[in-house]
Amino acid sequence: MQTFAKLGLDEYQLRTVETDRLPRQDLNLPTLGLIGEIGSLSSEVKKKQRDSSAYVNYESAVLEEFGDSLWYLATIARIAGVSLASLFPEHANSANGEVSFSDLQPQHEFQLNTPVAQFERTLLRLAAAAGTLAGGIEEGWYASDKQALAAQLRKICALLIVASNEAGVTLDKAASMSLKKSADRWPKERNYPALFDGEFPVEEQLPRFLSIDIYEREAKNGKHYVLQRCNDIFIGDRLTDNIMAADDYRFHDAFHYAYAAVLGWSPVTRALLRRKRKSDARVDEGQDGARAVLIEEGVATYIFGIAKEFDFFEGQNPGELSFTFLKNVRQFVRGYEVDQSPLWLWEEAILQGNRAFRFLRERRRGTLKVDLGNRTMQIEELAK
Repeated sequence: MQTFAKLGLDEYQLRTVETDRLPRQDLNLPTLGLIGEIGSLSSEVKKKQRDSSAYVNYESAVLEEFGDSLWYLATIARIAGVSLASLFPEHANSANGEVSFSDLQPQHEFQLNTPVAQFERTLLRLAAAAGTLAGGIEEGWYASDKQALAAQLRKICALLIVASNEAGVTLDKAASMSLKKSADRWPKERNYPALFDGEFPVEEQLPRFLSIDIYEREAKNGKHYVLQRCNDIFIGDRLTDNIMAADDYRFHDAFHYAYAAVLGWSPVTRALLRRKRKSDARVDEGQDGARAVLIEEGVATYIFGIAKEFDFFEGQNPGELSFTFLKNVRQFVRGYEVDQSPLWLWEEAILQGNRAFRFLRERRRGTLKVDLGNRTMQIEELAK
């Protein structure tokens, strides 16, 4: 994880602007977000108490919820014209007036604690304080009284410090994690990572340019299936929907080619084109083997199921897909090389794959143009 030495409150507040995707710059939405994150934090505590050691994601979940709470708190303060550092003047460095998270919480490391009764009571107080903030905003109490709003924000921030102490985490780590999480999803600059097979022999690399014809045929029994042709050679099996109610899943290989084009990852495509990395037995088995193929098919099936509910993401632009959806997608591939790919890159692959799928669903045929150099996949008309 990237670390931020002496991360300042105002520095953090400034950096949250880069990932502010809220449609309106008023206090209502970030306040609702703050209440929601405090509720999610309380939910994590409840799960830990209920499931004990069986709940394995407690530490990362708690850090994430603290980080998200800080993000909304910083956003509320920014919209209201309140500096986070100004909430704690007693901690200001005399040289520059900056206040860091480590100033508020001098401990650098904690042992993560199992939630105790005191932590639960602090969370209730935190929820109550956020509720008071929401009520004041709704009633218009803070419209002309910035000092009252700042005092309530300080109270919430102070309770977050107490809660994080009791949870066994530092807000500095939580804030750093929230910045890393935001950059993973909405980076300031989009720099493509190196291709996974760049150091392998060319015959084991995914083709950097690829043209694949995909088209539908009807059998004598009336059944429809899809064929694929690359350089006049037929590849793969004849595909049907494999479901009771037809949904055109037989065109879903467009997703696999999009993963290859954008992510530089597709065990399915490697298998189809015989481009497995056999010069390294561990990579061949662990990254390109049958299990990896099944994982990718599972990812494609999951994405297809979600996309079908949203008209295969028609009209969706980069940055608009659900954060939770993208996290769930990446969870599928934990332990494989592609789990290091950022969420924004996954989103690009998903959107490009669904764009090609919509084209094929409408026209029943097309030519995919895969370009790994530019991390793109285009689709063109295929003459009958």
